[in-house]
This record gives sequence, structure tokens and C-alpha cells, in this order.
Amino acid sequence: MVGMTSTPQEPERLSEPSQQTSVGVLEREEVAQQPVEPGDHERFSHYVRKEKILESALSGEPVTALCGKVWVPGRDPQKFPVCPACREIYEGLRAPQDGED
Repeated sequence: MVGMTSTPQEPERLSEPSQQTSVGVLEREEVAQQPVEPGDHERFSHYVRKEKILESALSGEPVTALCGKVWVPGRDPQKFPVCPACREIYEGLRAPQDGED
């Protein structure tokens, strides 16, 4: 069998494409995200009277933010944007909703 070579067979085509298509690549920068807990994407930092935060830390009782939100603080407020309603109240545009004068 010296001198015999085999040629690969061409694959069978079902039909010729009527239009040519192309593929593009989109590049995007990968942004490192800080680890957060579930639901944190919809959370805000709220303004609360300082003495109320201290009381809450000692007693575990919930606090009321200027916007009226009631909760027990436990997360780092630096990780979240400031609540727009709290900011508006703090800047004097609205009366506080926290039940205090």
C-alpha cells in the first residue's frame, strides 16, 4: 500500500444559507461588588436621632427614622445610600415623621 493516500470527504450540506450572519463580541468592565445580604439592594441608610441609636443598641428596641421607617439597626450604614425622604427632612424641607418634636 505504498503511495496510496486518502483524502478527507467534504461534509454534506443540507442547504446554502440565503443570508450571511456575523457575530460580535461585547466587552464590559467587571465591577467588584461588596458582599451584601439578601434584599440589601433595596435598602437605605436612614437618619435617626443619636440618642435613639444608643438606646436601641443597649435595649434591642426598634428605632424610628426621620422618614417614619421603624426597624432595629444592625447593618453598616456606610454600605447604603441615604434615604431620599430622610435627607429631605434633614435638610428642612419636610417635618419629621418620627413622632418626636
